[in-house]
Amino acid sequence: MQIKNEAMLITYADSLGSNLKELNQVLDKHLKGVIGGVHLLPFYPSSGDRGFAPMDYTKVDPAFGGWAEVEEMSSKFYMMYDFMINHISRQSPYFQDFLEKKDDSKYADLFIRYKDFWPGGEPTAEDVDLIYKRKPRAPYVEVEFKDGSSEKVWCTFDEQQIDLDVTTETTLSFIRDNLKFLAEKGASIIRLDAFAYANKKIGTNCFFVEPEIWDMLKYSEQMVEPYGVTVLPEIHEHYSIQLKIAGQDYYVYDFALPMLVLHALFSGKTHRLAHWLEICPRRQFTTLDTHDGIGVVDVKDLLSDEEAEMTRESLYSQGANVKKIYSTEAYNNLDIYQINCTYYSALGNDDQAYLLARAIQCFAPGIPQIYYVGLLAGENDIELLERTKEGRNINRHYYSAQEIEAEVERPVVQELFQLLRFRNNCPAFDGDIHVDQMNENELVITWNKDGHEAKLEANLATKVFTVLERENGAEWKKHF
Repeated sequence: MQIKNEAMLITYADSLGSNLKELNQVLDKHLKGVIGGVHLLPFYPSSGDRGFAPMDYTKVDPAFGGWAEVEEMSSKFYMMYDFMINHISRQSPYFQDFLEKKDDSKYADLFIRYKDFWPGGEPTAEDVDLIYKRKPRAPYVEVEFKDGSSEKVWCTFDEQQIDLDVTTETTLSFIRDNLKFLAEKGASIIRLDAFAYANKKIGTNCFFVEPEIWDMLKYSEQMVEPYGVTVLPEIHEHYSIQLKIAGQDYYVYDFALPMLVLHALFSGKTHRLAHWLEICPRRQFTTLDTHDGIGVVDVKDLLSDEEAEMTRESLYSQGANVKKIYSTEAYNNLDIYQINCTYYSALGNDDQAYLLARAIQCFAPGIPQIYYVGLLAGENDIELLERTKEGRNINRHYYSAQEIEAEVERPVVQELFQLLRFRNNCPAFDGDIHVDQMNENELVITWNKDGHEAKLEANLATKVFTVLERENGAEWKKHF
């Protein structure tokens, strides 16, 4: 199914109901017309990181169901699947074969062995300092082979996520085969997770290494293009990278919007948000919340350091049940540049502020993605957080079918559903955007296409907003 300019739900297979069958039931019963697409977070057998340490892309984790349930979903919604282009599970048959047979393994070339990558087998202190890394040391894990020998292999993230060597024919074949398989299985768009880490090169920071990273992106695109499928590189970094990728006519993420909207709502001022709406890519997916935290690094230079700090501090002081410690090593936080909190709780569980945030997202350039917790205006799950000591679980509540029945009846959720239906059905959003700052607190965003107009009038200080629609210059019809 082709991508539609309609809101996309982000969900795990077992978060809205306990499996894919129940998720399909929830979609059919409650979300028809509310969302047009589904980003189904990794549903493959996995050894860690809530699915992001995949063992086999050709299988669905049997705890969730099977391909029949996934393909049933893809017959009704345009779908996004994940492909972890940077890594594969340590428990995958590929890496296990490598551990058993070492140099004789047909998969040996899938992985980056320190002895082959670095002159002398080890990076210098200068090499390590240069690397854009997620751990306070060189990115590796030491593994032991069946013959008793041991080696360091490249490992950027968790020890269950072993990096792939994207320069070898073995890995290129692996990427090709799996991308084509997922394209055949109903994907409309394939998200290239941890994309910027894929290429490693001595003398660089091993993050978005040019020009090699462009070759990787083009190769991935070419593999799925014959199926009418496209790719979406997932990158959390300076917004200029997103602009650069968008300049090559690829879809990108708007990861800057979450903090910019929070800044506007906390400060009451529109100028930073309005500036971004003017310059941001048009061919993008917008987010306020995802399965990870609220990204901070993405707004560098869109907010001053002082404004970013004010936004962070306001979140902690005004948000509901959120503490700084939840985004630290004490709660197994892997990324100090993300805040662990639901978006609803970040705004103090305030219905009016939350609906305004979503209205801004719906009127921002791009296709709105809405995380399942956000779709139900979910509060921080402190019980799950404390039970698991995993910071990101504060925003990963498991909803039972019974809970969902109750949550969808809340007025804030009903109003959000109404807003999303409007966004999905109004033809104006396929046209052109115009952003007006009426004063430092008031913002007007207007979309226009072939006589259809949609307008958001918002006061960021009072949180009062109105959504209007008209056709061919007739009277404005108020939706909110």
